[in-house]
Amino acid sequence: MSKLTPPHFVRAASRRDFLANAGTGFGALALGSLLAADGVAAAAKGRNAMAAKQPHYAPKAKSVIWLFMEGGPSHIDLFDPKPELKRLSGQPLPPSFGKVITAMGTSNNTLMPSQRTFKQYGQSGQWVSDWYPHIAQKMDDIAVLRSCQADGLNHVGSVCQMNTGSILAGRPSLGSWVQYGLGAANENLPAFVILTDEREVIGGPNNWSNGFLPATYQGTLFRNEGPPILDVLPPTTIGNEQQRGKLDLMAALNGHFGRDKQTDLDLESRIQSYELAYRMQSAAPEAVDLSKESEATKKLYGMDEEITEKFGRNCLLARRLVERGVRFIELYCSSGSGWDAHVDMEENHSKNCKLSDKPIAGLLADLKARGLLNDTLVIWGGEFGRTPFNEKGKGRDHNPWGFTTWFAGGGVKPGQTVGSTDELGLRAVERPAHVHDIHATILHLMGLNHIDLTYLHNGRFERPTIVAGTVVKELLA
Repeated sequence: MSKLTPPHFVRAASRRDFLANAGTGFGALALGSLLAADGVAAAAKGRNAMAAKQPHYAPKAKSVIWLFMEGGPSHIDLFDPKPELKRLSGQPLPPSFGKVITAMGTSNNTLMPSQRTFKQYGQSGQWVSDWYPHIAQKMDDIAVLRSCQADGLNHVGSVCQMNTGSILAGRPSLGSWVQYGLGAANENLPAFVILTDEREVIGGPNNWSNGFLPATYQGTLFRNEGPPILDVLPPTTIGNEQQRGKLDLMAALNGHFGRDKQTDLDLESRIQSYELAYRMQSAAPEAVDLSKESEATKKLYGMDEEITEKFGRNCLLARRLVERGVRFIELYCSSGSGWDAHVDMEENHSKNCKLSDKPIAGLLADLKARGLLNDTLVIWGGEFGRTPFNEKGKGRDHNPWGFTTWFAGGGVKPGQTVGSTDELGLRAVERPAHVHDIHATILHLMGLNHIDLTYLHNGRFERPTIVAGTVVKELLA
């Protein structure tokens, strides 16, 4: 360990060396080296924590756009048709399915078939309901994973787990791990950006938190009303040279203050945030300026219609950020009550599908036309699905045992369906894929091995998938 390596290259051999020599002089030296490898000592010396780093292997995707349908979209009404539900309509769940504990205690309610019409689309013949007519035309570019699984019954824990791997807040989000592992491709913009629509995301900043990673790696939330970034234009009262001088003085004073605080990463992160804000003055205004886009492009995203304007704007902004090297962009679709259809499935999903269908299809078409889809991984899904039995007559309860997420671009084999749920859509039965597996797969496509991507925290080498996770190889091209 005479030579410091990037944080994510602290391998198992290094861990073994450290443990074997714990309590010895070399063990203390190893601890110092490992802390430095994790960015502590290096950060204190002023190294740019967001400098681009080498991946573990050649990546298939350079960026991720995660379309997060917060609230839990119903897989059995969108991508996973269940004829058996229609046959058993109005009957209780068969005893062979065992006891089910749901968030709202609805497992004794009767089965409720989908009211939608399903058809097969494209050369791949994948099934999509009439709620998503525009996305249906893109199914040959999409791989559908029907067998997703999660651990949480309620929204706060489940949204948190889909973002961080745990139903308990406090761990780093996947976007933070990607930043930590790869750094920034464009140091003049945030590497991890969050875009929301009308309401606050359930769990808020916990979902894009850096957790125990240095604060530099937390996500950057753009505003959902008015300019996405406030006060980003250079000040008019002073010149660039004077502004640069003020920042240099501030960095020097902070550096002097932190000289005996080698493990204070918050201080270093604050310095880095000042520097990023300074660099963003030249790059950010242009990146978020949609006025340069053609009217045809805006119409492609649905920005000419009131119901699709806001989410379409975020989808177009995501494409512009990807073009400029932003690594990880998460778009929350959670208008009103989100996709949480407890009371009326038809009313809730009709609105949410209408506002998201055209913008998402436009995003896929635009990325493909510009040659960006090959190395941009697009993900669609929520924190869980919905139950096959009813709630309050016309709604559906939460279902974390078997639901759908789909992927496009970025090294994914398109035009296929992977895994399946049982005949009622309650549980995953073929190729179950836990949240940890989904995260491992995303990291794999970004060129990162989820087992080797580690950070020393409280004496333990933590990784994004905690103690589980396998890559869903069936999704890979």
